[in-house]
Amino acid sequence: MSEQQRAGAPGRLYGVGLGPGDPSLMTVRAVEVIAEADVVAYHSARHGRSIARSIAAAHIRPDHVEEALVYPVTTETTDHPGGYRGALEEFYAEAAARLAAHLDAGRTVAVLAEGDPLFYGSYMHMHKRLADRYPTEVVPGVTSVSAAAARLGTPLVEGEEVLTILPGTLPEEELTARLAATDSAVVMKLGRTFPAVRRAFEASGRLPEARYVERATMAGERTGDLAGTDPGSVPYFAVAVLPSRIDAPRPSPAPGSPAHPDSPALGSSAPDSPAPGSSAPASPAPDASAPDAKTGSGEVVVVGTGPAGPLWLTPETRGALAAADDLVGYTTYLDRVPVRPGQRRHGSDNKVESERAEFALDLARRGHRVAVVSGGDPGVFAMATAVLEVASQDAYADVPVRVLPGVTAANAAAARAGAPLGHDYATLSLSDRLKPWEVIAERLRAAASADLVIALYNPGSRSRTWQVGKARDLLLEHRSPDTPVVLGRDVGGPAESVRTVRLVDLDPAEVDMRTVLIVGSSQTRWVRRGGGEEIVWTPRRYPEA
Repeated sequence: MSEQQRAGAPGRLYGVGLGPGDPSLMTVRAVEVIAEADVVAYHSARHGRSIARSIAAAHIRPDHVEEALVYPVTTETTDHPGGYRGALEEFYAEAAARLAAHLDAGRTVAVLAEGDPLFYGSYMHMHKRLADRYPTEVVPGVTSVSAAAARLGTPLVEGEEVLTILPGTLPEEELTARLAATDSAVVMKLGRTFPAVRRAFEASGRLPEARYVERATMAGERTGDLAGTDPGSVPYFAVAVLPSRIDAPRPSPAPGSPAHPDSPALGSSAPDSPAPGSSAPASPAPDASAPDAKTGSGEVVVVGTGPAGPLWLTPETRGALAAADDLVGYTTYLDRVPVRPGQRRHGSDNKVESERAEFALDLARRGHRVAVVSGGDPGVFAMATAVLEVASQDAYADVPVRVLPGVTAANAAAARAGAPLGHDYATLSLSDRLKPWEVIAERLRAAASADLVIALYNPGSRSRTWQVGKARDLLLEHRSPDTPVVLGRDVGGPAESVRTVRLVDLDPAEVDMRTVLIVGSSQTRWVRRGGGEEIVWTPRRYPEA
């Protein structure tokens, strides 16, 4: 009889982590708790065999009261009126009641759990139903994640890397997005989910890095590359692993992939050599040994970082930035990207787009994975066109180039203001650096006379101070003075300012290169709501003539 029973006090509940499978990986505390327990409980499928019990078998005595908590269903269908979820909820309630009866009688109950009790474990369902009613202790255990990394003998995460744990039961598209966005990952609960998991790794571009571990530390353990694993042989107790990228060997190049020793056209072998026409340091060209030692298939990916920081990145963009050997871009945009060990960063001035593109393509010809970093969306007044223009030359015909979308400045400002882009709209740049003002004025008149909402990029700078006033006066020839104009400055950044003024009150002195203007149509509405909040939107329905 336990001390609790003699004193008439309730028993103590333990959630006991047993580790990944090898009994020698049980903690000393786990062994102590099982020895002290009156009742040993464990979950199993309907076949009655419990992996948890088999791990702890050497510590279960004949005088232990054993409670086998047998699931009514696992993966099969059920005729329970509440469906699969209803059947499990009923089972958990009944199992908790059985354990509560022992605890009420003053018995100490140890619920065994593979791995760690609160990490995808069955014990947590008992914990949530009983821990607020009885004295409870959770004994942590070595997880399958740690065991898998140990058996692979490779670092899982290092430095500032992020580890993502994913259940294989997630929808395939969700898995793909999360795998693309993270540094390292472990996908659990494979078995029947394996084909979809493998497709997610492939679609995210991470399959060449992925490893496979089955029954880590247990009998029948198997490790290998995920790509070569037979789907029909994968059990539930298997995980897919993306190890640390830091100092990891790169995947082998595809047949015919370029790895030319040509030197990049921008920069030299000395660090920080200036780019032609640039007042800022250009990207340093790698030395003769480092770049040509790359064995992967080179490519250029042009990515948009959105209007500000990491919150505006898409999962696909995050993945491309993490996978790159080299980052190339305007220094202001490069500063938005976290520094990663092993990556080379090549910053330059914002007026050398063609040279920057050529430099990136030359790196890719040498076998480097290069991310050209752009603000906003790279295809909207940004780096994608510069890269594609240079990539169209015969010298770069074999270099793969991809463009990944980003949140545009206009979309960001519009969202902050409400929905001014809710109907047809035009997007124009007021910069006359690459096209004459006459062309800009002609397009402004056309968009204004067509009653389109107009998003205006590059409205002004220190050297361009008159265009906003000219544009305002031109628009007033076609728009009411009361037309709402949204001024979005540094949206998403620390100096964010979004406000709305009447077109007639638009002051050029309040506009700079970090500002985007959204000029409403005749239908755009500007309303103050009850709490004082101002919103701007353009109805989707246009009045009939």
